[in-house]
Amino acid sequence: MGKQLAVGVIFGGRSSEHEVSLRSAAAILAALAPEKYRAVPIGITRSGIWVAGDEASEMLAPERAGGAEAAAVAPAPPAQALRSIAGALGELEVVIPALHGTYGEDGAIQGLFEMLNLPYVGCGVLASAAGMDKIAMKQLFRQAGLPIVEFRWLSSQDWAAQGERLADRIGRELGFPLFVKPANLGSSVGITRVDDPSGFGPAVELAARYDRRLIIEKGYDVREIEVSVIGNDQPEASPPGEIISGAAFYDYADKYSPDSQSRLVIPAQLSPEQAERIRALAIRAFQAIDGAGLARVDFFLLRQTNEIVVNEINTMPGFTRISMYPKLWEAGGRSLATVLDQLIGLALARHAEKARLARQLAPETACGVGVSS
Repeated sequence: MGKQLAVGVIFGGRSSEHEVSLRSAAAILAALAPEKYRAVPIGITRSGIWVAGDEASEMLAPERAGGAEAAAVAPAPPAQALRSIAGALGELEVVIPALHGTYGEDGAIQGLFEMLNLPYVGCGVLASAAGMDKIAMKQLFRQAGLPIVEFRWLSSQDWAAQGERLADRIGRELGFPLFVKPANLGSSVGITRVDDPSGFGPAVELAARYDRRLIIEKGYDVREIEVSVIGNDQPEASPPGEIISGAAFYDYADKYSPDSQSRLVIPAQLSPEQAERIRALAIRAFQAIDGAGLARVDFFLLRQTNEIVVNEINTMPGFTRISMYPKLWEAGGRSLATVLDQLIGLALARHAEKARLARQLAPETACGVGVSS
């Protein structure tokens, strides 16, 4: 057997999506081919301490992965957290950050990997940050000419200063129903569908528990279509799939509860022209944020007009047994093991490409040659 590549799979974290991350990591670890990889599970506790070995395995125990969301924990002191990071990363050759939400999917941990010169699967700092912040994401999509839903945004300070006035104005401009969301979160945490003005205030208060910036989107009667993307500079898009929600909208419980009534339809029942347009828009959305490695792009197909609009991009989609990202590639003929092989290869290729970039001034520039005063 040839040399195994040491692959760290990092999971957990301080995000409200901690539990989803555990499930994603368990699926990834089970799919990594042992003849190719030496998989190293690395957990991040809710307080921010990095653990490996038996402690990491304990975090992935079934009763923990399927348990209820725990209460918030105060972050660990910086010195303690730094010591734990250094010990956990060890001699890894590449990492898969199976982390969702704040501190894992928003560019924070990607910046750490860049500083450590450690190859990692997935989008870089810019794309991760933009993909996590729904306001910045939609502004980039709009700049790139992509069709998006109508939206407004506000800060928690705006709401504290002029809540009633803002509620009236946004309600008039967008109409009802509308959706109030934290700008930086995933898995539908903190999202509320608002059907009339009385529900606006409570929805804002809920979203503000998770982020200081909030996005409000116009509600439509839609079909929800998703596409998986893989690649660096020449990304590929999977066949589209459709989520048929068992609730008023595809919320956290509908995504992850064992009692969920939602259904995944793969491939989605679309015309060839619709499917091709959605796949092309998925690649454009990926490129609009400078995506790399992987992403899942979510769409709305408006029932009344058949218009297709980009809803959002998820730069580290779930890898659980019910997650759409691996299921869409499976429908396209790629197993999870094959997808992971490709993602690791893309991570190493991107790291090698960046390693060739100049990190210091050329001699003639350093000496002042050709530099205008």
